[in-house]
This record gives sequence, C-alpha cells and structure tokens, in this order.
Amino acid sequence: MQETHDPQLKGIVTRLYCRQGYYLQMHPDGALDGTKDDSTNSTLFNLIPVGLRVVAIQGVKTGLYIAMNGEGYLYPSELFTPECKFKESVFENYYVIYSSMLYRQQESGRAWFLGLNKEGQVMKGNRVKKTKAAAHFLPKPLEVAMYREPSLHDVGETVPKAGVTPSKSTSASAIMNGGKPVNKCKTT
Repeated sequence: MQETHDPQLKGIVTRLYCRQGYYLQMHPDGALDGTKDDSTNSTLFNLIPVGLRVVAIQGVKTGLYIAMNGEGYLYPSELFTPECKFKESVFENYYVIYSSMLYRQQESGRAWFLGLNKEGQVMKGNRVKKTKAAAHFLPKPLEVAMYREPSLHDVGETVPKAGVTPSKSTSASAIMNGGKPVNKCKTT
C-alpha cells in the first residue's frame, strides 16, 4: 500500500457528563474521578475512533489514555494498548455507555463498564451495570479534531494549531495502531 498523505481521522474533544451528576475528570497524575465543575480543563477528553464503535479516551491535558485492567480497575496509560479500547454504545435512554473491549464477566459474559458512583468516584468495571446511572454518560462535544490513524481514505491536508508546542499528547510517545504516531491537528 502506498501512502501519499497522512490519512486523518475525525474525532472529538468532549466532556463526559455522567447521569450521577458529575463530569469525568483526569487529574495531572492520571487519577480519575468526577467533578461538578465543567469549566476545568481536566474534564476535557479526546474521543478517538479506533474501530467500528470503538474509541480511545485520552485526557487532553495529560495526554494519558483511560485503560481498564483484568481486575476491572481503571488506570492511566501513556501508550495506547488493547486495554485502552472501549466499545461506545448508545443506550435506550440516549446516554452513551463505554465497555471494555478486552474484559467481561467469565461466567455470564456481561461487559465491564466505565462508571462513576453517587459520590463521583470511579467504580470497578465489573461492578457497573449498563442499566444503572453510573454507566450513563452524555458526551458534550466542544470541537471536532483530526487524529492520525492508519486509513485508506485521504481527506486532505491539515495545519497544526498555532501556538501549541508539542506535548506528551502530541509526541511520538503516544503510539497507537501498529506504531503510527498520533498527533492532534485542526482542520483548515
């Protein structure tokens, strides 16, 4: 396959509002919890499509990905790994639920979900039920952003945002999909 331009993939910068009344937030150390304050930059996330209805959720400020381990605990990851893939499904009440692509209950096969409890604390994925408010999120998109990703489609050139210096989130250390660097660019 011969590539003439860097293919671009459309994702969004968003806040994720949980039905429990909190915005998901990522602290500078990568810790996750909920906050009622929707004006803080720690509540901004890149939702990057990495498959059909599959997304990577990356903290804009930290450049870290949300990942779920085999015990159901959420943790920050500098690199994009299979544990960072979440299936994005629209639930019957129009809220969005995010389930781990790797892990589920052994016996029942029930999916493990991203969720916040009534106090705004992150829950273990295997404790969150898709029918409960803890798992229900409303993405509140702020801007459409372009991300590098292996693709057959050529959607044209992009220009990086003015005044933005490369950071952890735009450096080659954020590796995704077969070792291709991921960079956020604004469309022209």
